[in-house]
Formats: sequence, structure tokens, C-alpha cells
Amino acid sequence: MTRNVVISGGGTGIGLAAARVFAADGDRVLLLGRRGDVLERAGVPGALTYAADLADPEAVRGVAGFVGREFGAVDVLVHSAGGNGLLEPPADGDDPLVAVARSWTVNFRLNLLTAALLTEALRDRLAEPGGRVLFIGSIAAYRGHGQVAYGAAKAGLHPYAHDLARRLGPHGITVNVVAPGYIEDTAFFGDGIDEELRAWLVEETLDGRAGTPGDVAATLHWLASPGAAHITSQIIQVNGGAERGH
Repeated sequence: MTRNVVISGGGTGIGLAAARVFAADGDRVLLLGRRGDVLERAGVPGALTYAADLADPEAVRGVAGFVGREFGAVDVLVHSAGGNGLLEPPADGDDPLVAVARSWTVNFRLNLLTAALLTEALRDRLAEPGGRVLFIGSIAAYRGHGQVAYGAAKAGLHPYAHDLARRLGPHGITVNVVAPGYIEDTAFFGDGIDEELRAWLVEETLDGRAGTPGDVAATLHWLASPGAAHITSQIIQVNGGAERGH
């Protein structure tokens, strides 16, 4: 049966890989993101696109209206929008406290507020039973080094997902977080990653390789399948064992 799948951040990286997997399965896919040109270039067969800033309540209201007109019910909602703020304008001036405030505000807006606003806007449209809500978390949510503001924002998805799972469980809707480790072929590191850092991230894994967007997309697709109907309120690690360490 054809499902209606909404994917935020669907124009690049993990979101795009997920969109391709669901579309290949015959599902109707809607790609959301801030940059309309990026969404149009995604080239997902049959996919609809809608450009919006998902941290803006009015823009999200527009998304909900579009979803209502085009889809009606939402079977799968995938939150792949986010990032560490590298694509955002830097803080004005050289005041270190202003820079800290900018970093934390941007990361929470990109990674947590977008997910909460879109979920709440579409919550009443989730298919009952059988609906799926899937958040993209991060291995950074378990760590206190590196992009700390980003990790804190991703960690904020955990209690939200658990609470949502409790509220939606009686309606036959599951809610889970997929937490990737280092994933290649995304824009997370901007123009590229330092080779020394890349080697360290790969060395952390137990299988000796970087992850791919396809690794995460396959996990999302499985969690949206009937075979995962009894899995909810979980954080699924997709990081080659890196979170456990050697």
C-alpha cells in the first residue's frame, strides 16, 4: 500500500537518501527544506517539494496546510533537518559571549525547534494506527566534546521523543530516534573534513569504516515497516559501534 512520507531536510544527505529509499518502495514523498533550489535538484522520482523555514511557526503552518491538501494523512514523518550551524551567518562582532549565545541559539533552532514545530503541526494528521515519527539524533548527544551546542540540541530530542511515544502509543503510532555517528557525503562539515579528524572518527568504529547516508536511510525505512511495529521510544544507534568505543 502506498504511504505518504514527509521528510524534512529532504534535499541533501541523510534526508535525500531516505527519500530515495521510500520513493523506490512506491511511497509518495514530500521533501521539506529552506532552499527551494536544493529541493528541486534532489531528483527524487515523483516527489513533491515545499520550501519553508521550519523554525518559523507561520511557515510550518503553511507546510501543514500543504500536507492537508496534498496528502491528508501522514504515514511516516522523518525529521532530517538540522546541522551544526556552519551554514548560518556568524555572530556579529568579536564578543565571545555573543558568539556562544549565537551558537547555542542556532543549534537549538535548527535541530530541536524545527522537529518540535513540524511534529506538533502534523500530529493530528498522523495515520492511526500505523503512523511513524522518526527523528535523526546524533552520537554527539552522548558526548561532551566537539560541537557541544549541537550535541545538547540533539540530546533534547530524546525526552521529546519519549514523551511523544507515550502520548501517541495508544493511537498505534510509534516514535523513535535514529542516532548516527560519523556519516560521509553530508554537508555537516561544510566544505570538507580534516583528514586527521576523519581518521580518528573512523578509528572509533568497531567495523573500521565511516557510515553512509544509505546506512541511516535503511534503518529509517525498517523502522517505518510493519516489522518494527512494536518498537517505540527507542534510540537506535547507527555508528559502527563508535558510541561504545574500543
